[in-house]
Amino acid sequence: MFAEKDSVLVSSITADSPRERLLHLGPSALRADELLACVMQSGNGRTTVFDIAHRLLESIGGVYALADVEVSELVHVPGIGRAKAIQIAAAVELGRRIAHKPSESRLQIRTADDAARYVMDRMRYLKKEHFVTLLLDTKHRLVGEETCSIGSLDASIVHPREIFRLAVRRVASAILCVHNHPSGDPTPSPEDIAVTKRLTQSGRVLGIEVLDHLVIGDGRFISLRAAGYMDK
Repeated sequence: MFAEKDSVLVSSITADSPRERLLHLGPSALRADELLACVMQSGNGRTTVFDIAHRLLESIGGVYALADVEVSELVHVPGIGRAKAIQIAAAVELGRRIAHKPSESRLQIRTADDAARYVMDRMRYLKKEHFVTLLLDTKHRLVGEETCSIGSLDASIVHPREIFRLAVRRVASAILCVHNHPSGDPTPSPEDIAVTKRLTQSGRVLGIEVLDHLVIGDGRFISLRAAGYMDK
């Protein structure tokens, strides 16, 4: 009898709205479009919130693309106005911050593998190139992080002044640079190599060592130091 009642309850919940399913089954039981529907809360009178959520994910290429979509792009998706776009952007940013909650003991970056593990999951799916600087203390423990540019990597965009500004302010003794290739292929370009050499030279002048520059692809990476480009 109890098993039969439980079966009826689960069937009833499954037929309910995503919010009811989240309440009874927990957020892990929901698909990405259902979670997105919970964030947006309501439709627009002509289309249900679930259909809007499903359409949005299809139009941008899946849930991971949300990490790289701006409010100005979201408002052009049918059914999503300014308010819903803001809700989505805020939810994505909250998730990003929670995912990178500082540990009680600072993360120590001993190798290129350590750095790659730290950034891989959040950078491998980005649709634009993001240049990130990890700031390290004398024991190579992480003391800060900064996204220095978004867009195609170019020497005129990734300027040493911007890269080292926060490092100087945070009294970092070393930095490790990371950027992604949206193509998924981490093979460094001539621009990647040129930027790396420029930053390495600037670091020597400032007394802040550039430990490495990683190029992140889809599940794999290349260390420019290991490839020999930082010693030339």
